[in-house]
Amino acid sequence: MSSENSSADDVRDDARQVWDVVVVGAGPAGASAAYAAAVTGRRVLLLEKAELPRYKTCGGGIIGPSRDALPPGFELPLKDRVHAVTFSLDGRFTRTRRSKQMLFGLLNRSEFDQQLVEHAQKAGAELRTGVTVSRVEQHGSAVPDRRTVAVVLQGGETVLARAVVGADGSASRIGAHVGVKLDQVDLGLEVEIPVPDTVAEDWRGRVLIDWGPLPGSYGWVFPKDDTLTVGVISARGEGAATKRYLEDFIGRLGLAGFEPGISSGHLTRCRADDSPLSRGRVLVCGDAAGLLEPWTREGISFALRSGRLAGEWAVRVAEAHDAVDARRQTLNYAFAIKAGLGVEMAVGKRMLALFARRPGLFHAALTGFRPAWRAFKDITRGSTTLGELVRTHPMAQRALAALDRRPAASGAEDPVSP
Repeated sequence: MSSENSSADDVRDDARQVWDVVVVGAGPAGASAAYAAAVTGRRVLLLEKAELPRYKTCGGGIIGPSRDALPPGFELPLKDRVHAVTFSLDGRFTRTRRSKQMLFGLLNRSEFDQQLVEHAQKAGAELRTGVTVSRVEQHGSAVPDRRTVAVVLQGGETVLARAVVGADGSASRIGAHVGVKLDQVDLGLEVEIPVPDTVAEDWRGRVLIDWGPLPGSYGWVFPKDDTLTVGVISARGEGAATKRYLEDFIGRLGLAGFEPGISSGHLTRCRADDSPLSRGRVLVCGDAAGLLEPWTREGISFALRSGRLAGEWAVRVAEAHDAVDARRQTLNYAFAIKAGLGVEMAVGKRMLALFARRPGLFHAALTGFRPAWRAFKDITRGSTTLGELVRTHPMAQRALAALDRRPAASGAEDPVSP
């Protein structure tokens, strides 16, 4: 494009207030997308329906892939550094494994998300909070030309953009526009429990992971200064049983006498393999795209990584002068997602299916089989991923294949030694 044409486009865009990239949702995915687009010098608008900072139901564990995806110079607001994990099988066969190196960090999402947004703003993105997006339009009277997307806000205001990134969470309106399809929905329940110093000290540097009584379920305790984040997750449709699991879990831990500061719930959603990641000049990332690890339901690293990719490719979409070029860029974005995060999700789905059938074997491996614990440490620290581990380690490939072929005994529990 010549400099004369570029200048003419800039003049027209200024007159119509057309943004290069509009990002909907200011969580980790949206803030990462806004940062990635703004750091290139493009005009970026970040829209968020809540006022920041705001609470988010989330364990707040930051693993290696999350740290690696952060903007340069980002200082994590860690509340604790985890060097030990206590594993239990529905409250039984408890064993603690330790690591000399930090496994992962723990933080409050309100502080973390706020800092990510501030980094995006420092890179040049403009933030608007307290605004709800009703819909996006790519055709019709609200759209001045084929290179423009109309983002319609509640109340009727319309914001124009050359590209839109949907990062508006698991109940995403942008995801509905794109046509995101889901094949796994889980219910997470969580409480934030303030505890005395004596209790907090007992948990410092250590988390608990409990493999739960429902197929594919598990619970966790994450310490953050004087508060314990306690939660459970299982498949949607088992709401009463999931709530009972959380209550029993809290009781077993001896925490029933403490009043929770916050009690909350959240649905996590995983995309189907053939689910689209874009439509026209609109991309989706993070929870809005159904991108998270199916077994652990870990979503922060998927949000950060997919958000960064979405921001980078949104810039290319914004520069596209016709539908064919825009389509080429969105296909490249989809390929980048599927080649990385998609591979991890495929392995995670297999792991979840196996874990749902044989949780005792997973517990026995992590607590008694050194290579399994070593793999857990490598994944949490970020030196490998679940997908990379299976791809490069013949032993992991053989073990997964063997477990795939092995039927679970009807009504029987896996034998586990305490």
